[in-house]
Amino acid sequence: RAAIEPSAAAPSSPSQSHRPTRLMPVADPHPSLIELHEPSGGQWPGEPLGHDERASALRSLADEVAGCQLCQLCRTRTQTVFGEGDPMARVCFVGEGPGADEDRTGRPFVGRAGELLTKMIEACTFTREEVYILNTVKCRPPNNRNPEVAEIESCRVYLDRQLEVIRPDYIVCLGLFASQTVLRSKLSVGRMRGRFHTYRGSKVLVTYHPAHLLRDPAVKKEAWSDLQMLLREMGITPPSTRKR
Repeated sequence: RAAIEPSAAAPSSPSQSHRPTRLMPVADPHPSLIELHEPSGGQWPGEPLGHDERASALRSLADEVAGCQLCQLCRTRTQTVFGEGDPMARVCFVGEGPGADEDRTGRPFVGRAGELLTKMIEACTFTREEVYILNTVKCRPPNNRNPEVAEIESCRVYLDRQLEVIRPDYIVCLGLFASQTVLRSKLSVGRMRGRFHTYRGSKVLVTYHPAHLLRDPAVKKEAWSDLQMLLREMGITPPSTRKR
């Protein structure tokens, strides 16, 4: 079941339908600061909603996102890509932004990187229907370029509200943009990996974006190690360590 281990075959070229995440380290303006400034913000406000109430709140928010004109991406998108999955999910996977296939279908992670993400989820003994999948920005940037700071900040309100409705126990940040946005950090993925961070009432795990794993299959071992850490934290024995 550990479908993302390095022995698994993977194309050597990046997905055209989901923009590769830029994983170059970002300069830390305060090199002496080792720990992240984590936006814990206390616990989630108010009482958690039930399944139907969460589903209704997410539908209303998706309608709001569909009409959003807060940044320039509204002029070039085919449609918004809100997110999908179980409103009661214990785990949310947060990516960067829609690619061509996502912009066409309105669904997150449906291209080649999405196929790998599905394998990653299944390697954790979950299904896509049991988790929630969303992106940092809800519209595809033109020509699959990286999202700009103003675009990320415009979409931040929607990301925060999605997570507040779902209140996952765990958030898995896929790649640099998701990690830096959720944790409001300037650190690289490599410096954020290997430990849990916090976002309000959720534990946050940082790992590599599936598009990066398609470009560099050797890193799959590290990504699988991250997911094994998640499973152990959840009280689930990772598949590769179970007795035969």
